[in-house]
Amino acid sequence: MASAAPPKRKFRWLFWLVIAPLALFALYTWFVLSWSYSRGDRAGYVQKLSERGWLCKTWEGELALVSMPGTITEKFLFSVRDDAVAKQINESIGKRVSLDYEQHVGLPTSCFGDTEYFVTGLRVFADIGQGSQAPAPAPAALPPTAPAEAVPAPAAPADSTAPASK
Repeated sequence: MASAAPPKRKFRWLFWLVIAPLALFALYTWFVLSWSYSRGDRAGYVQKLSERGWLCKTWEGELALVSMPGTITEKFLFSVRDDAVAKQINESIGKRVSLDYEQHVGLPTSCFGDTEYFVTGLRVFADIGQGSQAPAPAPAALPPTAPAEAVPAPAAPADSTAPASK
């Protein structure tokens, strides 16, 4: 007669098939989210910020990078995990800002964000063109100068072929 496998073996099979891969996936996800590949900041104008997703709602935004007037703008796509930072960014839409970010490479799913760039803070710059900065000081006055003396026009050269007059 064949006897059924002891219950201890059934749980070992369940552990190696289901629980161990889930634990490894959770450990990998924790590691990727807590370790950043790079850190930096980007300056530009926030164009949009929206909370989106079917199940996992994430804040996704777009920063227009402008290096020089008249050049084509580059877009920096980013994700925000902190609602307080998302609120600050939302209040600064259209203003020149510098976003501090961390890059997390190898995220296993887009549930944590659509991009690998996660914004952790921001600084708002005063707009130069909007008059929010103090006006520029007036240029220093030049010292007065004496009026230029009239210089007589140079005399025409004497024509050697014409007779000299007395």
